[in-house]
Amino acid sequence: MYDLKDYDYELPEDLIAHNPKDKRDSSSLLCLDRETGVTNHKVFTDIIDFFKPGDTLVLNNTRVVPARLYGKKETGGKIEILILDYIKGIEKLNKNGFFECDCLVKASKRPAVDSTLYFDGFTAVVTDFKNGVSTLRFDSSEIENILEEKGELPLPHYINKDEERDDRTKYQTVYAKEKGAVAAPTAGLHFTDELLSKLKDKGVDITYVTLHVGYGTFVPVRVSDIRDHKMHSEFFTVSKETADIVNSAKKDGRRVIAVGTTSVRTLEYASKETGIVQPGSGSCDLFIYPGFKFNIVDAVITNFHLPESTLMMLISAFAGRENVMKAYKEAIKNEYRFFSYGDSMLII
Repeated sequence: MYDLKDYDYELPEDLIAHNPKDKRDSSSLLCLDRETGVTNHKVFTDIIDFFKPGDTLVLNNTRVVPARLYGKKETGGKIEILILDYIKGIEKLNKNGFFECDCLVKASKRPAVDSTLYFDGFTAVVTDFKNGVSTLRFDSSEIENILEEKGELPLPHYINKDEERDDRTKYQTVYAKEKGAVAAPTAGLHFTDELLSKLKDKGVDITYVTLHVGYGTFVPVRVSDIRDHKMHSEFFTVSKETADIVNSAKKDGRRVIAVGTTSVRTLEYASKETGIVQPGSGSCDLFIYPGFKFNIVDAVITNFHLPESTLMMLISAFAGRENVMKAYKEAIKNEYRFFSYGDSMLII
């Protein structure tokens, strides 16, 4: 269970979803009983039937930043940049008056340190370069407005299209609030305001954590023994209100249902020292793979993940690798749609 190849599977390319369903909650839903391995096929709107009054639903309210920009080098060569740590950049802006952050820079030749990059109406200076990442200092303090006006959403590499106008809405959850992610917490894309309202009416407590999904979520595992993998870190926040709600549920024996692997990692990281969720903020670098002991999460709503990804390892830790691989074969057989804009899975 520690061999990278244990998390590989063959996926027909035509099952990769390049666009979402027209209605968020019309996606297919594969339900997996993690104790028995039994699967059932539903539609996402049916998920309400699996909830009980008193359950706590935890959602990640991060908001994807239009973090991709296009410009030119001093030589005139074209460049494409992807902002990696928006939150740190905003912190520097608030403290020092300038926005400086790490970026991936795509160019025919890497721009040198101290060179200037030119964009539409503003510039940035390359202040550092380490491990394939350039640090850029922007000359404008209006970076938030600039990104909203001129930036593009960084759709995942496996989505074979440029950003379209409706992606600005469809690649955000309906409850997205806190800016900072470069990728959406895609398990939450299936929820609608109406469905969340129905869950509340059923007596389900709904609360939020924030984990800003970083580019590292797409970085492949490159070691044969997964225990040697170094997990990327992402900024998270757990409010006292959320911690109290979740801890109360656990104390009363009520279920905590996490939406997405990001919510799972946040809750388990925030409780790893005591088994009780602690409020606070920081960097979450928790790598969950088989053998991990879950303190908080009782059920997971998730999407279908890339082969050999840390996300496959997380859900395998939660549901058992054999159960997960069998469920994925079932999903492929029934032509479920995979990855960010794909269908959904409930592990309960």
